[in-house]
Amino acid sequence: MQTILLLGSGGREHAIAWKISQSKLLKKLYIAPGNAGTSNVGTNINLNIKDFNAIKTFVLENQVDMVVVGPEEPLVLGIYDFFANDSELKNIPVIGPSKLGATLEGSKDFAKAFMMRNGIPTAQYRSFTKETINDAYTFLESLKAPYVLKADGLAAGKGVLIINDITEAKNELKNMLEGSFGEASKTVVIEEFLSGIECSVFVLTDGKNYVILPEAKDYKRIGEGDKGLNTGGMGAVSPVPFADKVFMDKVEQRIIIPTIKGLEKENITYKGFVFFGLIKVNNEPMVIEYNVRMGDPETEVVMLRLKNDIVDLFNHAAAGTLNECKIEKDERSAVTVMLVSGGYPEAYEKGKVITNLDKTENSILFHAGTKFNEKGEIVTSGGRVIAISSYGKTKEDAAQQSFANAKIVSFDKKYYRSDIASDL
Repeated sequence: MQTILLLGSGGREHAIAWKISQSKLLKKLYIAPGNAGTSNVGTNINLNIKDFNAIKTFVLENQVDMVVVGPEEPLVLGIYDFFANDSELKNIPVIGPSKLGATLEGSKDFAKAFMMRNGIPTAQYRSFTKETINDAYTFLESLKAPYVLKADGLAAGKGVLIINDITEAKNELKNMLEGSFGEASKTVVIEEFLSGIECSVFVLTDGKNYVILPEAKDYKRIGEGDKGLNTGGMGAVSPVPFADKVFMDKVEQRIIIPTIKGLEKENITYKGFVFFGLIKVNNEPMVIEYNVRMGDPETEVVMLRLKNDIVDLFNHAAAGTLNECKIEKDERSAVTVMLVSGGYPEAYEKGKVITNLDKTENSILFHAGTKFNEKGEIVTSGGRVIAISSYGKTKEDAAQQSFANAKIVSFDKKYYRSDIASDL
């Protein structure tokens, strides 16, 4: 029986915590810092996930057997290496890649170069800094609109601009290189625009072997019909109808296998999730980006469809024996609908009391931006507030169930998209 510490506080972490809590191998689950929802499936601990020394103290005092890392930041900062290089911690597995492995998400430039070296299909690109801005303008002029500008570093999912006008693209490029995304846009990746439909594929790897989890499609724009500003994700659906056997075989052969082999060949230690942000262009899969953790809100449907004991999978990932595992999937569809604060993804208010959570039926509510106030009420504490996830025989059934409960849960200025999963 294992004591596990899960790092993070979002909807992804609530979904992973919900899944861990069902494991026959679990003794105790701590979530740091967690949210109002995670307290139903484990014990919330007030720890700063970037303070590795505080995490070390907690892990040793509470006899934690494994650390599962939800978000990317502690991975990019090197929590895996911190444990591996500490004599008191080195036998405690961390589910997540090494610092070098996490650079696949921490640097767009590194990720694109890795794809090129390993023959992984992706858009043509070049990287530029303030010193090479004139070359960047020339490269932009060689491309067809729309123009894709990506901040090299972590920008909380907001560092990608897609612009139709060349003059505007040049102005935005200048702003980015002058720090519109802070340090993250000191280098900017410019790439050709790929037109197609997107989906997310997730694997858990031990660095050599891998298992493919249920795929998902998320909805990034704030407005119905995929209009308006980009968000952290307004909903998700799994399975994805176009990700059929033929498509997934191409994904595995051309993208997953070369990625895992590339990690091995380049001596990159990697025991955790790889998220492949894919786009289907003329029936062929191409990689838009890597993430080094599960996606959010995709996790809130993937965990519903994963039938395996996730702690067992983590143990095999840590031990390097994932070749012994076979993924079992729930045949049903799952759809998650994100309730967000009014004004998100721009300015929004926090602290709105959330009611009617107990009146929902036949859905699983994964909390994202929630916390308890002094009175013990559950209140909003972020832009994305609650992910309402449901099963259905079809994606339409699952979506209807989530929408029914989206109407019931109440807080001031609540907003959600009512077209999730309807485009497929």
